[in-house]
Amino acid sequence: MDVEPAKICGRIGKILKIMEQASYIKKFTGKTDDREIIITRVVNAPRDLVYKAFTQPQHVAHWWGPAGFTIENQHMDVRVGGSWSYIMSGLGMVFPNFITYLEVVAPERLVYLHGEHEGDEPEFMATITFEAQGPKTKITMHSVFGDAATRNFVVTEFHAIEAGNQGLDKLEEYINQMRSI
Repeated sequence: MDVEPAKICGRIGKILKIMEQASYIKKFTGKTDDREIIITRVVNAPRDLVYKAFTQPQHVAHWWGPAGFTIENQHMDVRVGGSWSYIMSGLGMVFPNFITYLEVVAPERLVYLHGEHEGDEPEFMATITFEAQGPKTKITMHSVFGDAATRNFVVTEFHAIEAGNQGLDKLEEYINQMRSI
């Protein structure tokens, strides 16, 4: 069987990327209660609509991030192995973000590694679930950090829990605007 060298290199690159992600994932497993942030919200919108708001760039650009912040999508490819790169700006600060999707189950669940730049070690692993509750959707955002000190830093210095809730406030406002159009 004759295989082109470029294809072999491409396959090797994919295997190496998977191995690298597996090593990162190990640090986000085990006993996590002192390393996690869990934010839950029930929104008055059907699960399919909420999932689209999380996974389509034309929607996420309108609401993602805390109050006073906006994002600029660089690219968004929501699929297993895909990535999302965006710049979040506000209050005189600029934050690059890079997400690699590990699991995508529409419209139920997203699992991803989140860091600043492609190729950097991720800062946390997030699982977002979308549970249909009649005409509403329960969103659970579960983030696990590599260690308790990092988790505590983002909670105290970046107000991560408040910021997450503010983002969900913006999501609800955006969904209400979409419905009124």
